Amino acid sequence: MKLKITHTILLILIGAISVFMTLSIIFDVFGIREKEGNYVMFIVVANLICGVLYLFAAINNWINLAYSFYSLVVASLLLIVVFIFLGMYISNGGIHETKTVNAMTFRTVFTLVMTFLSYKMIKKENK
Repeated sequence: MKLKITHTILLILIGAISVFMTLSIIFDVFGIREKEGNYVMFIVVANLICGVLYLFAAINNWINLAYSFYSLVVASLLLIVVFIFLGMYISNGGIHETKTVNAMTFRTVFTLVMTFLSYKMIKKENK
């Protein structure tokens, strides 16, 4: 039960921050777009999608663990593909911030860990 609560809280926290920050960049709320510097739009969109998937997974931790797990699998795959595209974008001279690579590394690792924990919760529930 503690794992499910912690998992849910982390997903809500990171999901809400992701949705807020990405929408703030897209719609230039509070001047955040300028503060972010050289952001990469396809990364921003992927982060928005993942933020929504995190919130969906958090809700489904209490309704249907399988939906939570599958949404995190989709988020993980999306982030891996987008990270590969970011590498290609950078190697082709694309303008970016170092913090973008660091944030993508954190987000990808976080999502993979959340996916693994979701899998463990399903296995524990099925016993």
